[in-house]
Amino acid sequence: MSKGADIKAGSVVIALAGREKNRCFVAAAVDGGFAYIADGKERKLSKPKRKSLKHISPAISEINTEGLTDKQLRRLLRELATQGSENAGRRITNE
Repeated sequence: MSKGADIKAGSVVIALAGREKNRCFVAAAVDGGFAYIADGKERKLSKPKRKSLKHISPAISEINTEGLTDKQLRRLLRELATQGSENAGRRITNE
């Protein structure tokens, strides 16, 4: 089973390759061997970047992207990066 099989819409992922290497994103959609990732700043939810599943790794958390704004997404990803996934993960699943 490939590591891309664990990635679905709403999964928090870490880029493994490219200019976004080591940055956190949310998978806005998954189609075939590609995920469409957004961070709310450089890559908005309305225009996510297409990235091969080989070049991203799933993180522990998931975010419900339905009705989510770019500003809320930036805040949630920042919390994940600064506070650790334990505290931010609770907040993400409760929203």
